[in-house]
Amino acid sequence: MSRESVVSREYQNGDETVLTSLRPKNLEEYVGQASVVQNLSIAIKAAIGRNEPLDHILFHGPPGLGKTTLAHVVASEMSANIVSTSGPALERAADLIGILTNLKRGDILFIDEMHRLPRVVEEYLYPAMEDYYIDFVLDPGPHARTVKLDLAEFTLIGATTRAGLITGPLRDRFGLSLHLQFYDPAELSTIIRRSAGILTIDITSGGAETIALRSRGTPRISNRLLKRVRDFAQVEERTVIDEDTAVEAMDIHGVDELGLDALDRRYLMVIISQYAGGPVGVAALAATLNEEQDTLIDVVEPFLLSAGFLNRTSRGREATMMACRHLGLAGSAQTELPL
Repeated sequence: MSRESVVSREYQNGDETVLTSLRPKNLEEYVGQASVVQNLSIAIKAAIGRNEPLDHILFHGPPGLGKTTLAHVVASEMSANIVSTSGPALERAADLIGILTNLKRGDILFIDEMHRLPRVVEEYLYPAMEDYYIDFVLDPGPHARTVKLDLAEFTLIGATTRAGLITGPLRDRFGLSLHLQFYDPAELSTIIRRSAGILTIDITSGGAETIALRSRGTPRISNRLLKRVRDFAQVEERTVIDEDTAVEAMDIHGVDELGLDALDRRYLMVIISQYAGGPVGVAALAATLNEEQDTLIDVVEPFLLSAGFLNRTSRGREATMMACRHLGLAGSAQTELPL
């Protein structure tokens, strides 16, 4: 079952073009992630001062927090050309070699979903990242010979939602490893007002704050919700997006006051009602909900964990009393179960 949700952190049809236009172009425009921005600013200034390419960078954190945006911001700050690809797209070593040999000094190679990079391809990155060369094997078998190809000094920027799946040898070759945190409502409200200005939408502070509170701490979701509220306001012939307009629009899409959608609520309800509050394994939950495990792990669980609705233990997932109260189960039989 595909997850068609307005609060999904994955791109939906028509989203990528609009959301790309809303991306900040430099670090000065970037809102939030203060520690990450500070570290990047120092590294960029130092590299420019030495006239050297930037160290390799690994961005990790939940989807939708700005990893791809930061990669393009870094390229802009370094006045560098950026080549973008993803782990699943690099199926063969030849795919990677073709990209690497075409890079010029100072260019940036951005690889999204780095945890899905095939192992045989990953091993070609080791010498490329450290010493800027690759050994390419020709004529495999008894007549095999190795050709050493020198590469221009480049910067690899990797992005992943599953940092634990990045192998140790690859992770150790990144000079900077930066974790992106969920945004607070004030930061999201600033992002929403900026996006509204770019899209020429009139929005009040109350409208922006309402959308921010339901955005699950994620800028991508904030921008998507803003688009949906804009559509509602247009159809209802409302010239300004205020708090009431934002609430009405998001109620239609099933997004509650804390940003949970139908799948989030069903996920928690299954743990509480069918598995006595937990612990329960993610495989059992995926089978019960008819969803992919990766969807639950990458999209559903990170926000529920950070919001205090879910505990993830060695024995499995457990719903919290906060989840019971939010679902209106406080005082019911389920809340008396050991959570």
